[in-house]
Amino acid sequence: MSFPITRLRRLRKNPILRNMISETTISVDDLIMPLFVCPGKKVNNPISSMPGNSQLSVDLLVEECKKIVDTGVKSVLLFGIPETKDEHGLVACGENGIVQQAIRAIKEELKNNLLIVADVCNCEYTTHGHCGTIVDGDVDNDLTIETLSKQSLSLTKAGADIIAPSDMMDGRVKAIRTILDENGLYNTPILSYAAKYASGFYGPFREAAESAPKFGDRRSYQMNPSNSNEAMREIQLDIEEGADIIMVKPALSYLDVIRRAKDTFNIPIAAYNVSGEFSMVKAAAANGWIDEERIMMEIMTSIKRAGANIIITYFAKEVAAVLNK
Repeated sequence: MSFPITRLRRLRKNPILRNMISETTISVDDLIMPLFVCPGKKVNNPISSMPGNSQLSVDLLVEECKKIVDTGVKSVLLFGIPETKDEHGLVACGENGIVQQAIRAIKEELKNNLLIVADVCNCEYTTHGHCGTIVDGDVDNDLTIETLSKQSLSLTKAGADIIAPSDMMDGRVKAIRTILDENGLYNTPILSYAAKYASGFYGPFREAAESAPKFGDRRSYQMNPSNSNEAMREIQLDIEEGADIIMVKPALSYLDVIRRAKDTFNIPIAAYNVSGEFSMVKAAAANGWIDEERIMMEIMTSIKRAGANIIITYFAKEVAAVLNK
């Protein structure tokens, strides 16, 4: 009986050797943990659809950031739940906005030991739940950009390390870069949600951020899930407008887009392992259908293997715990 000379199983037999030649590795340096900050003191509102996650008041958010740093994770992405909302989202632009308060408190306590990424959008701050100013039943692109620019400037002045516009308005990266530079904030990077799809995987986030639209949907400004070529155009435009890092969101159903972006553009790429992707794993694990830790790490590996440099995930602390074993 003839046997092959090349036997790839030789490289799989020993676990030390398997790890030694692993093509893809996950590090705590890859991870960003999303957090939700709300008004009040000693407030911890569990998010029912996202086990282990809560809306936290600033004081408890600071304590949570300390725990995150202790795991080795070095970055958070902040979303705000304001005390009041308005038609345009201007409440997010004020010096004492909820995220601005959180940034200052985190910086005071943790200094530069935690990188703060500030999400820039209006959906959490508008009475109608859409990502900008409504004109004739739809989000007006250019009026919304004015609010996003003001919000970005306010968040940066509060101490945000990175500004991350997630609204999908055309031209917003250029507008944000311009207002930051005009105010001498040349060194603040922009992480653009460049290819953000109109996805069904955002469901649990709507509860977490209290941002569900009161009418219609977001398909007129978020991307069609069918389109990959369009994603490359969106990414290229954002790079030309001054984006320093680009994001593909969601991650799992768009691994091909991550890979294509990696192969096409010489720029750091982030991928958002979004709320629905997180919650499905949690629900299946709670029913005993899957090995949660194994699936979680397989998902992280797939996102990194596809080409992402940065993974934004609600699993960040749990992944860190596995890596620290």
